[in-house]
Parts: sequence; structure tokens; C-alpha cells
Amino acid sequence: MSWKEQAITIPAADGLVLEGVWQAGGGQRGAVVAPPHPEYAGSLDNPVVNEIAYGLYQSGVASVRFNWRGVGASQGSVSGDLDAADADYAAALEQIARTVEGPVIGAGYSFGAAAALRSALADRRVRGLLLVAPPVAMIESLDLSKFDHPLYVIVGADDAFAPADRLSELVAGTPRGQLEVILRADHFFVSGGLGELAGLVRGAQF
Repeated sequence: MSWKEQAITIPAADGLVLEGVWQAGGGQRGAVVAPPHPEYAGSLDNPVVNEIAYGLYQSGVASVRFNWRGVGASQGSVSGDLDAADADYAAALEQIARTVEGPVIGAGYSFGAAAALRSALADRRVRGLLLVAPPVAMIESLDLSKFDHPLYVIVGADDAFAPADRLSELVAGTPRGQLEVILRADHFFVSGGLGELAGLVRGAQF
């Protein structure tokens, strides 16, 4: 199977329609990949989001990545509101759950990683988590110990928003958590680390 994306639309809350991209996988599992903060140019075309989707594809996992409301061709107004983000993520989760027969993996980058975690704690269909650079300020109040499925957290060693030492403490309190640190990478992966990221995603065992 070749890396061939397909543009899709995703029905969402409030009568909105979100822009999405579907990537087939080689098995029955599927993942939702959420982009970073919509008020800071976070979109499904973000290089980190693309690398997550590509790593999942290489491991046989289908994926849907999407634009938050108001971003790109998604309807609505741009908002950093967490309830709006959760509603958008839930819509993408419904889309993938209708499409694949196997377990669903929640994934995301930065703001999107925090949304994926909140979704997993609220929706039992999420059977694995892949969080890239989740901002500590957005997840430290959540009870990660309640998620008893595989949890993979990937972060850059130079990430000021997601310090590896603090994430290590949070992951240590989870039943099946694992932290991977990419040397010389910052929160935005501008100094490198994208190649390592795709490899770590590909190697994650769900």
C-alpha cells in the first residue's frame, strides 16, 4: 500500500463541517491525529503532524488528521476554547471509529496532544495514546493513571513547554506509560528531530 492521502469532510458539533485527511493503513487499527493550537497556525499540514501520520502509516495504522474549526477549510471561527477543541476531536474520533474495525489510537501534537488525552480519559474507545510534546500546563491536572492502555509520550530534550523531567514524573504514574526523548529537539522541532520522531512513532507498540 502506498502513501496516498485522501481529502475528507468530517461532520462536527454545532452543524459545522471540518476539513480532514484520511490515510489508509495496512491493518484494522486507526488513529486520530490532532494538530497544534489553532490560534498559532496549527493545522493538519504541520510537519510534525505529517510525521506522526507517516509513522503510523509505516506501522500499518490508518489515520484521520483534521483542521480545528475556523482553520483551513473547516467551518466556524478559530478558537482556543477547550470545549470547542474537545468537540472537534470527538468528531474526528467518530469518523475513524466508523471507518476501522480495530482499536482506536488517540494522537496529537502540542495542544492537539492535550486534546487527545482528554478524549482518551472520556471515551473508552481510545485504546492507546501517542502524545507528542504535550504542554505540561495543559495536562498536569489530568489523572493520567486512569488510562490503563499503552501511552507513548515523545518530546524534545530542549522543549520549554513540555520539559522532559516533568513529563517523566507524570508518565511514571501511569500503568503502561513510556517516555521517549529526542536529543537537540525543541517544542517546534525546528532544530531537528522529525526523522527520529517518525521512527519512534513507527516503533510504538499498541
